[in-house]
Amino acid sequence: MAGHRKLGRTTDHRMAMLRNLVTSLLREGRIETTVTRAKETRKLAEKMISLAKRGDLHARRQVMAFVYDETTVKKLFDDVAPKYAERNGGYTRIMKLGPRRGDAAEMVILELV
Repeated sequence: MAGHRKLGRTTDHRMAMLRNLVTSLLREGRIETTVTRAKETRKLAEKMISLAKRGDLHARRQVMAFVYDETTVKKLFDDVAPKYAERNGGYTRIMKLGPRRGDAAEMVILELV
């Protein structure tokens, strides 16, 4: 049993897509996507927030290796992580929106709590 969903993509494409989704979520605070993408994105975003809560140089470099945008990393360490200092996990929320018009894929809003 694999530890992740394949999302119908090659490994490189899937990782690039998830990195983009995580970067967008951390920058914007909320994104609209499909259920399966949101569940995969949630895992990685929560890992990035947990690293940012540590706040040391090694954690910052680990986040920089994953998140595309330097200003987003700065925002994550300076604004987002301190907000969750007292919280042990559960930094994101998934709210269902209903089916997408074109292909009836179940859509959700993934947001930071």
